[in-house]
Amino acid sequence: MHAIQQQYWAVRDYLSPVLKESKFKEHGRITPEEFVAAGDFLSYKFPVWTWEKGDAFKAREYLPVDKQYLVTRGVPCLRRATSLAYTDADEDAERLLSFGDSSGAADEWVETHAGRKPTVDSAANPGEIDDIPDLDGEHELASAMANVSVSSTAGATISETPDLDDIPDMEEEDLEEGEDEATAAPKTGIPLSGGVIDASQIEVAKGNLLQVRTYDVMITYDKYYQTPRIWLIGYDENRTPLTPSQIFQDVSADHALKTVTIEAFPHSATLQAASVHPCKHASVMKKVIERMNAGVVEEQLAARKKEGKESKKKWGFGRKSTKDDKSAGDEEEVEGMRVDFYLVVFLKFIASIVPTIEVDSTTAF
Repeated sequence: MHAIQQQYWAVRDYLSPVLKESKFKEHGRITPEEFVAAGDFLSYKFPVWTWEKGDAFKAREYLPVDKQYLVTRGVPCLRRATSLAYTDADEDAERLLSFGDSSGAADEWVETHAGRKPTVDSAANPGEIDDIPDLDGEHELASAMANVSVSSTAGATISETPDLDDIPDMEEEDLEEGEDEATAAPKTGIPLSGGVIDASQIEVAKGNLLQVRTYDVMITYDKYYQTPRIWLIGYDENRTPLTPSQIFQDVSADHALKTVTIEAFPHSATLQAASVHPCKHASVMKKVIERMNAGVVEEQLAARKKEGKESKKKWGFGRKSTKDDKSAGDEEEVEGMRVDFYLVVFLKFIASIVPTIEVDSTTAF
């Protein structure tokens, strides 16, 4: 059934027309030319993103040959998405903590989310730390220091230095040939390749060390939905590819197996990757762009007013503006956010779907 669905989507994408008119502010959709322009801006401002060709027989004719999709590699994922989830009971669970001595002068703090259990893979769970004992009084330290003597058992004082000839030489005593008992014995049975240990034989450190997953993130253009589409390929700390069930651990519960599914990567014949379905991308991007565009328009209007005041102060005179000038000025002022920032905004939207994968390394608005 899944194979039939894949074939249906491929035929639907092939028969869909290519968007020619820009509608990223009205409908949240972009043309292939705008996708390339936004990708050029993203790769220029943030060089972790690069363009890729993909397989030659999978290339889309409406995109440049060397700019088929964007990719960034080694994106860290420090925690699982389940570590961010909490229930209403966890939110209301609070308790009063008291820190201080028994005299009554103590600081009181409120601990929120007291019902939430710490996760093993969380960086905020270092384990139990034993208490460090304190000295009861200064007299114990003084009595301990009273028994310390700077003189040796032979009666020689610190001012008496031995003759340099009396110091034995390491070569004469054969000290460097002896074996140190504290030296760790080398491990046997590990194959060597040209004097280098095989990486597959190295044991993975565990305990309190944080096991970090990494992801390769790709952005393609979906011709049917006329929006970008995100793809994820995950690896564990040993660079072993993650299984689908492991990938869904890093996706919010509202989107796992619903809008995030495992599908064939469109620019490869063999690659399978997790993808965020773009059916709602256009509507969400439209709302986000409207909010951000309002702020950009306000900044442009403020900058234009400031420039007008400075020019009047500089020249000391100015002609009166007519209705035609005001209408022309209004048309120039509504430029707002350019389409170059589309993918920057898109990554901030995707970050809410995969909150533990640091896909958004762009600037803040």
